[in-house]
Amino acid sequence: MTEQHGYTPQKDALARRMKRIEGQVRGIGKMIDEDKYCIDILTQVSAATAALHAVSINLLEEHIAHCVVDAASSGDEEEARKKVEEASAAISRLIKS
Repeated sequence: MTEQHGYTPQKDALARRMKRIEGQVRGIGKMIDEDKYCIDILTQVSAATAALHAVSINLLEEHIAHCVVDAASSGDEEEARKKVEEASAAISRLIKS
């Protein structure tokens, strides 16, 4: 059996969002190829970045709501500590990006 993650119920929606972001990024490449105005390209880069951040926040929320909570509920203090550390490191990376 495949391990289920907190985002599993939303997997299809997340995949669709990522396909849209992929399309945005391809569109940015096309804009560059077509020598579009730099500010217009930057606007699209900002939109793609915001979309990726939204996916990241959603995944982080699911990780905390499921993986961290499940580990804490299990009584396995080491596993709970590990999951909190993973979440903290992910938050740190998001803040830096």
